[in-house]
Amino acid sequence: MSTFFDEMKKSFADVPVTDGKIDTASFLEASESLVKLFDLLGSSAFQVVQKDMTGNITKIRTKLLADPAGSGTLQDLVLSEANTKTKTATQGLLWLSRGLQFTSQAMRETIDNPSKELTVTFTDAYSKTLSQYHGMLVKPIFKLAMKACPYRKAFFEKLGADQTKVEEQLKAWLKALEDIVKIILDFFVSGNYGKGL
Repeated sequence: MSTFFDEMKKSFADVPVTDGKIDTASFLEASESLVKLFDLLGSSAFQVVQKDMTGNITKIRTKLLADPAGSGTLQDLVLSEANTKTKTATQGLLWLSRGLQFTSQAMRETIDNPSKELTVTFTDAYSKTLSQYHGMLVKPIFKLAMKACPYRKAFFEKLGADQTKVEEQLKAWLKALEDIVKIILDFFVSGNYGKGL
């Protein structure tokens, strides 16, 4: 029986990180696979989250295609734009990473609190992550999406029939996602690369 994780084009657990540098192409494939997770949440309210992430993935991929040599890792990509006026891919990466941070926080709270429903864990995660970057117009849309989460049991069933396997894969995927998000966000802080973005 295959699970959601078996069908992913790439899991975050399979994204190469060499000397703390993250492979751009693999990262983009893993991010695209993560966006599909929101399909399982089954509400059109999550389209705003998906659209935002997909738009940012496109910005990074455009840069990778235009400058493969200078964008092989996410860190190289940011550094290659650091001295230019156009920081489109850097901005895309920053916002995508915030979206990934929200997703990883939501899934972490869901795993760590088996008695809590997704509406609670996702709302908590939103208030701890993305909410601080959103203005008055965007916040209500996201809060509405969190309230539209399916029941926990239904969501986990959609991840796969073999719940033991799902749990193992989810934990490995989530740990890798958390590690990658931390590397990216720490890197942004280290050089203040997100200034004004």
